[in-house]
This record gives sequence, C-alpha cells and structure tokens, in this order.
Amino acid sequence: MRHLEGKVLIVTGATRGMGLAAAVRLVADGARVVLAARDPERGAQVEARLRGDGAEAVFVAADLTEQTGADTVVETAVSRFGRLDGAFNNVGGVAAPGRPADITLANFRAELDLNLTSAFLCLRAQLPALLDAGGWSVVNNASLAGTTGIGGLAAYVAAKHAVVGLTRAAALAHATDRIRVNALVTGNVDTPLYRGLLGVGPDRERANLMAPNPSERVADPAEIAAFVAFLLSDEARFITGAALPIDGGASAG
Repeated sequence: MRHLEGKVLIVTGATRGMGLAAAVRLVADGARVVLAARDPERGAQVEARLRGDGAEAVFVAADLTEQTGADTVVETAVSRFGRLDGAFNNVGGVAAPGRPADITLANFRAELDLNLTSAFLCLRAQLPALLDAGGWSVVNNASLAGTTGIGGLAAYVAAKHAVVGLTRAAALAHATDRIRVNALVTGNVDTPLYRGLLGVGPDRERANLMAPNPSERVADPAEIAAFVAFLLSDEARFITGAALPIDGGASAG
C-alpha cells in the first residue's frame, strides 16, 4: 500500500546512508520528495535516479547549518508542490571526536551546528509550512547517541541528546496543531559514517562489520527507512514526542 500517496516531504542528508534509503522508500510509498544536502553532484545523481523511476523528486543544494539553507528547502517544497506535509531531518555526522578535554571550543561548536543547529533551523523553517498545510509529521534522526553516552564522541552525544530534547519540546508545542514530532534512536546502521567510525571501506561485507548490540548485526539503511515511512504516515498518528529506538536492542540493557 502507498501510505504516503501525494504527500510532500523533505529529506535532508538525502544523498547517502539513511537519508538516501528514506528518499527511495518515501517515493515508493507515493510521496513527492524534496531532497536536500550539500553535495550538488551527488544530489543531481539521486534526483535523476528517482525521477528515472517515475518519482516526483527535486534536489536542493543547501547548507542546513544556515537559516537561508533551511528556508530555501521549504520554499522549494511549497513552490514546486504547493505545500509541505512533513520531513525527515537526517543531517548530521561526527565533526569532533574525542573526550571533552580533547575537543576545542571551535570543534565543539561545529559539532553542535552540524547535528543540533541544523535540526533546529529545519524545524524553524518547516513548522509554519506544516501549520499552513493543516499539520502532519516530522522525524528527527537523533541516533543512539541521543539517549546513551559514548565516551569518545562527547560533542556528538551532547548534540544528539539536545536533538531529543528539541524534538520533545516541539511535539508539546504543536500537539494541538496536528503536527507530530518524533526522534529516531538509530543504532549500528551500514552507512558511510558508521564505516568511517569503524575505519573500514565500502568493500567489506555488511555481515563482517562490527555490531556491538544484542542482535549482533548491522542494520540495512532500508530497515530504518521503513520505520521513517511509518512515522511519517497516518498510521502513526498517535505517536508524538517520542525517542524511538531502532537499534538491534542496544538501548534495552
């Protein structure tokens, strides 16, 4: 079933990993999608791939750590498709690994900008358009670092914890506006970021990637995309303000 038929959705960080998988799944479920990322070359390739499969998709090259970038993406959705119904705010990454004492203030701020400020600016741009459309759904990617400490990623953990807090505050602020806001707590997923943290290249088989979780495996990004599609659909209409683990049981202990 095409649970998102005709919906207009934004996917940020859409050119690789979970963002790319989400874009593929959302158009398969009937959505019209605005893709956003920094890399115009990769973005054009993803747009061409989706449009070649018959999807309604458009790519916007944008720096989402700047308000103008977030505004441009929303403006594109409204001008191209007439409205905005929801978003998967997936931009993020590890800019400053290390323990707190080892991270410079500049690098700490860069980490917050990449993971937290981007989510805030996207929400700030998206919410008025969602109100105009009568509400719908936003999913923020907080990752397992949004609820769990990781010793060597202090700045990343701080930023992602704040994403969970921002998600909950936004959900409460708009609960009566028919706007749902939830956070994903994603665990070990086969993405370029995860492989980079492991120090392995794209040629290693997924089954051979380290998987420190009870399921003892690394997720396919398509598994995350399926959950994103559910949260953006009307089937999840009673779920808001939640930080939802999809992590192979890592947060159960």
